[in-house]
Amino acid sequence: MKNIKSYILMGALALTATSCSDSWLDQEPSTSVETDKVVNVLTDVEFLLNGIYNTMQDAYAYSGRLVYYADATGDDMQAYSATKRTGNYYLLNFTKDTSPATFWSYPYEMIGLCNIILGKIDNMATTDNELRDYYKGQALALRAMLHFDLTRFYGYPYKKDNGASLGVPIVTSVLDKNAKPSRNTVAECYTAVINDLKAAVSAMDNDEGKGYHKGRINLWGAMTLLSRVYLYHGDDAEAYDMATKAISGAEKQGYALWSNAEYPYAWGYDYSESNKGEVLFEIVNVTDDSPGKESLGRLHSPNGYKDICVTTSFHALLSEDPADVRLKLMVYSSKRGFVNKFQPQEGEDIMDANIPLLRLSEAYLNAAEAAVKTGNNANAVKWLDAIVARANPKKSVEGTQVTLERVMTERRKELVGEGHRMFDALRDGGSVDRHDVSGQSKVSSTKHLTSAKEKLHFDWNYYKCVLPIPKAEIDANSNIVQNPKYQSTNE
Repeated sequence: MKNIKSYILMGALALTATSCSDSWLDQEPSTSVETDKVVNVLTDVEFLLNGIYNTMQDAYAYSGRLVYYADATGDDMQAYSATKRTGNYYLLNFTKDTSPATFWSYPYEMIGLCNIILGKIDNMATTDNELRDYYKGQALALRAMLHFDLTRFYGYPYKKDNGASLGVPIVTSVLDKNAKPSRNTVAECYTAVINDLKAAVSAMDNDEGKGYHKGRINLWGAMTLLSRVYLYHGDDAEAYDMATKAISGAEKQGYALWSNAEYPYAWGYDYSESNKGEVLFEIVNVTDDSPGKESLGRLHSPNGYKDICVTTSFHALLSEDPADVRLKLMVYSSKRGFVNKFQPQEGEDIMDANIPLLRLSEAYLNAAEAAVKTGNNANAVKWLDAIVARANPKKSVEGTQVTLERVMTERRKELVGEGHRMFDALRDGGSVDRHDVSGQSKVSSTKHLTSAKEKLHFDWNYYKCVLPIPKAEIDANSNIVQNPKYQSTNE
């Protein structure tokens, strides 16, 4: 039976995989691979990084589940029906016996590869120090992202109890075959994530790290992610500093917010060094290296599986301004609304659409949120207005007192479908509020699929706002403790 040690060690098998295959994920882990003999030069590190990004492409990872989870569990999107792929997530149906293992196994598999890199790279002899540091920075940033997402899936929001509750095991080295790591606290997880991201920012602060690398995280992506983590952790001044540095640095390198005219179609553009756009980090999918039919492109499309649609309440919110350009991303079928953000590039199938994970727009919203929380209205206006005016050039927040509610409302409109909503709703002590709104003729067939009060309105005190630890891990590792209430109920 596989446990966390197996998933960590499974990463070593990537050393024998072909560069465009993820078949190693289906093999039993080998604990006999001597990684110190096979990872000696930067080309070996590049191979391992390719393995991480290739795994991120999987529909059980960042081309699917690890992104749609927070939308399906929130209040701006919902499953099309209870039998759809997102149905159990929307209905918060998982028990200690049915929790999907992929939310645990895929991140730890990739963390294992990061740890192999980070355990070897400092001692590699090379004349290309900038490339080495950029590779190191990627491994640090990706490990941080994976630990952060694991903490969000399995640990309660930091501000609930200042991180005293349990998060996930922090794994920063290749584990011994007999290792049975226990869960760290949420506070310890955030410390590890922040330390990794700060180290990543430092390592990537060179021409390589600042450069455009399609489908690879760079300095500006790492800084934007760190600003997000700071907000979750309550480090608002640090969040503002990091977000504004990310914006300034990225824009000097040629990144820019999409214009109002570009916005409805920009999601499917083929960006390059000469036309960077605003996506700081994306999963790149192509026909001959496809995540398959379970990818976000098909799940969100009425021409695909039409698996997840917007709620009537979100549609009403976005429709308050009929001239908001983001309404042009709505497509309708069977009186339901779908978010058309996962647009394939020319000549590609919809299931091969790229998946944006970090955008410059989020950096602007992070800066605006942090400015509100630190009491600087002028800066809140500055950063929020760029997003508001881009959505509708006739709108502005200039001359107003920007509230946190105003920023978070704009965040909902801007980031819908990108894997944020449930986490954003709960991280500062708020709630998920699922209710139907009448009068939305374009989505009039959309109704919430449950009458259970605890699933229609919940906050961070509801035990199902976190996933249960997978049964396989509980069975294999005696040091792993199940999340509260899951152990005593099968509901």
